[in-house]
Amino acid sequence: MEPLREVSGRAIPFGRKNIDTDVIIPAKWLKTITREGLGRGAFETLREDPGNLFDSPEFAGSPILIAGDNFGCGSSREHAAWALLDLGVRAVIAPSFSDIFSGNAFKNGIVTVVLPQTAIDRLMEVAQTDPVSIDLESQTVTTPFQDRFTFEIDPFRKHCLLEGLDEVGLTLARGDAIARYENDAKAALPWLAKGVEHA
Repeated sequence: MEPLREVSGRAIPFGRKNIDTDVIIPAKWLKTITREGLGRGAFETLREDPGNLFDSPEFAGSPILIAGDNFGCGSSREHAAWALLDLGVRAVIAPSFSDIFSGNAFKNGIVTVVLPQTAIDRLMEVAQTDPVSIDLESQTVTTPFQDRFTFEIDPFRKHCLLEGLDEVGLTLARGDAIARYENDAKAALPWLAKGVEHA
C-alpha cells in the first residue's frame, strides 16, 4: 500500500446521499479475479448519462470524491473500494459512511473524511472551479480561499495510512517478534514442532 500523507487536486462534486456499493460497482463486475480495470465499471449506471461528472474531462483523474450522507451503504463488497482506486480516487469526503465501506476503504489506502453538511456544501461549491487539499497529518481539508475544516480519524488508521501499512505490512513489521515467539514455543513445547523443519 502506498503511504498517504496529502491528497490534493480537483474534487468530483458528486454530493448524492445513500449511494450504495451496487451503484459504486455493479454486481456484474464482481466476477473478475483482478482489481485492475474495475474503474471502468465504477458508477456505471450513472455514467450512462452523457453529462455525468465521472466522464467529464474537467474531473478526469480527480483524486477526491465529495459525497452525501451514508456513502457506501448496502453490501459489503470490497470491490467498491477497488473500483474507486482504479478510478484514481484516494479520498472520499462525506457527512457519514457505511462502517463496512469505511473499513474496506481504509484497508485499501483510501482515506474517508467525515465533515458536517455545511462543510460539504462549501466544498461542493469550491470543487466546481478549484482544487481541494486534504492533509492527513494535520487532519485538515483546505481550499485556495482560506477555508479550513478539521476532521477526526482513528489514530491507528491514521498511522497505517501515513506509513502505507496494510494487514500484510503490519504483520511483516512484527517479523522479529513473531520469530522470537516461534523459537520460544519450539523450545518450551518441542512436541508441537516434532517433524517440522524450518529452513
